[in-house]
Amino acid sequence: MATKRILAPIVGVTLLALVTAACGTLTGAAVGAGAGAAIGAGTGAGAGKGALIGTGVGAAAGTIYDATKKR
Repeated sequence: MATKRILAPIVGVTLLALVTAACGTLTGAAVGAGAGAAIGAGTGAGAGKGALIGTGVGAAAGTIYDATKKR
């Protein structure tokens, strides 16, 4: 029980730091998923496959944007 009380705030602060540091990555993934789903559904390839590919591409683009913008 004491371990959970000590560990929970540490995990929470760590997750908060990761989310704020990776803001561009998360935004890119969200936008990419939406765009990929729309394109996949429109072309007949399937919204699920399009969303998966769009998430990966968007996350990569967001990471690159974050890395170059903070310098």
